[in-house]
Amino acid sequence: MPIEWIDTHAHLDDDRFGADLPDVLLRAAQANLTQIIVVATTAATSRTCVRLAEQHPVLRATIGIQPNHVAQEPTTAWDEILALAHRPEVVALGETGLDRHWDYTPFSQQEDFFARHLDLARQLERAVVIHCREAEADVVRMLRQDYEQHGPVRAVMHSFTGDRGTAEACLQMGLHISFAGMLTYKNAQALRDVAAKVPLDRVLVETDSPYLAPVPKRGQRNEPAFVVHTAACLAQTLGVPLDVLAEYTTRNARRLFAGVG
Repeated sequence: MPIEWIDTHAHLDDDRFGADLPDVLLRAAQANLTQIIVVATTAATSRTCVRLAEQHPVLRATIGIQPNHVAQEPTTAWDEILALAHRPEVVALGETGLDRHWDYTPFSQQEDFFARHLDLARQLERAVVIHCREAEADVVRMLRQDYEQHGPVRAVMHSFTGDRGTAEACLQMGLHISFAGMLTYKNAQALRDVAAKVPLDRVLVETDSPYLAPVPKRGQRNEPAFVVHTAACLAQTLGVPLDVLAEYTTRNARRLFAGVG
């Protein structure tokens, strides 16, 4: 069976892909990517991600409002998310979550929108893509409230950088853990130690393009084809052959995200 990869988190709506997106997608295909999930951060980018997924069969879309953007969104933003919710291109809600690093949105407002995404995802039977920056305890708290009320949480901790306790709490509630380019960085041994303990049936890979390019592409614009470098590091960290990791991460993504083939 040939190796297949799925980049579970890419911002291909970013202006940095405006001039050469077809070439980016060609390089992704050459790197054996069979699906790329384009992830929204606002109502406007939700519309764009759905449109990109309409235009390119290799793409699937999320819809949602990232916590740092909530306060700047128009009052109609959530209604726009609801209007897109049943589109066939939509495989998940988010990215949503909590962020204490930046101070763009009052924390109570972040919590409100995180709860909205979790609730809508359960209604739609879709996954949730979770952003967490310096707010691990708060994210775990809200996820545990949801878990205790409804059961296992169908979600992924995107671009995970938390500690082992956070990872174990999320895994216990049913979440997946996704690793991006930071895993490959020289100063990320603590993160690799955490990754080494994540079960194969819960692990995902992503680029978070155009951000966080992995070694040996660090400093460049990140793109989906580069996910293979993060995957190689993760396979080594987990002590499994690359093709085994590809089999698991692809299967995991297809199971988690409705409509990913």
